[in-house]
Amino acid sequence: MNTQEIIITWATPVFFALIALELLVAKLRGRSVYHSSDAINSLGLGVISQIVAVFSKLLTFGIYAWCVQRFAIFALPANSLWVWISALLIYDFCYYWLHRAGHEVNILWAAHVVHHQSEDYNLSTALRQTGSGMLLGWLFYLPMAIIGYPLEVFVVVALIDLLYQFWVHTELVGRLGWFDRVFCSPSNHRAHHAVNDKYLDKNYGGILILWDRLFGTFIEEDDTDPPIYGTRSPLRSWNPLWANAEVYWATAKDAWHARRWRDKLLVWIKPPGWRPADVAERFPKPAFDIGRARYLPLLSRGLTFYSLVQFALLLGMAVQFLDLAKHLAATELVGYAVFLVLSLSALGALTEGRRLGVALELARLLATAAIPLLTGGWFGVPHLDGRVVAVLVAIPVLSALALGWLAVSTAGRQDPGKAIPG
Repeated sequence: MNTQEIIITWATPVFFALIALELLVAKLRGRSVYHSSDAINSLGLGVISQIVAVFSKLLTFGIYAWCVQRFAIFALPANSLWVWISALLIYDFCYYWLHRAGHEVNILWAAHVVHHQSEDYNLSTALRQTGSGMLLGWLFYLPMAIIGYPLEVFVVVALIDLLYQFWVHTELVGRLGWFDRVFCSPSNHRAHHAVNDKYLDKNYGGILILWDRLFGTFIEEDDTDPPIYGTRSPLRSWNPLWANAEVYWATAKDAWHARRWRDKLLVWIKPPGWRPADVAERFPKPAFDIGRARYLPLLSRGLTFYSLVQFALLLGMAVQFLDLAKHLAATELVGYAVFLVLSLSALGALTEGRRLGVALELARLLATAAIPLLTGGWFGVPHLDGRVVAVLVAIPVLSALALGWLAVSTAGRQDPGKAIPG
């Protein structure tokens, strides 16, 4: 197990322990900071980002290693403390510009938007990550390769920078005095996630907020104008595939409809929200309304509990997938990845409270039962004891029976797609 995997292994249970602590503190304070469907959607997107990373890190880390080998100006030693400290500072500087570009260049926003779609702001939001950021994000870190920072140093400082940002995604930690003036903090990052006019395109720093102060993108959180979270074009869906694709699809449609070839290109590199004049005229979009009702389809308690249990089971499968990634054959690994992504999408459709969601979830459960029943094994485990197979078949079958009962008993009482005041 390499250093990156060790860090992730230790960090994951800490993440969930802190989420549990946040839930407890919020309850003691009489606050509601989590909504189950939103949290499932955020955590599911985090799972998908890790699944994608299994396949993409060979590309991104491979390019970095290739550049270090051929273009490095210095041969920096990986056993030097100053190399690690300077690497973390430079990585955070590069992250600032990637993060800023992710808000100022539409094709980069198409990837980064996933992290901002939640209308809640809690620790599950921190784990809500893009599945397409690897397409262009690696470009911003090539200066570190050219300077000569070894791959193993780059990988670890990247994880440190990412892990630091987990704790700042909470509403339960207030102002921190001098800390807010130097570092990215919960207060600073709440302002970053807000869609209020005054907060737009501010506070990009990952660890240090000093970059924002230096480059004029800093703003303090204002108690008289509390942050409203989400995006200016609300997702209004719990489908993780659509969450990753929505901006790419909207931009591709605008590029297709644009009459001038120049606009077909500009729509990808202009700031988010920019549209060619002829396209905006022919295909208008509603104006942003900060007082909009938030997206929160109402589910019965039974379906809410069911969705939480099924997500927990899928999370366990995802952990197994990440462990198998080290030695499973590529074709089987891809098959498992597709199964997990489609399963999370089916569960997302179910939490939207639509009849189609019930059908998709039943199909998922049927497939989950069929795999061990027909093969006598599971992904990465070709042969299982008969009793284990019986359990693996029984769980989705019993789940299907429970879902069927819940669907019938709540028929006509669900309110799919209903939005409630934010």
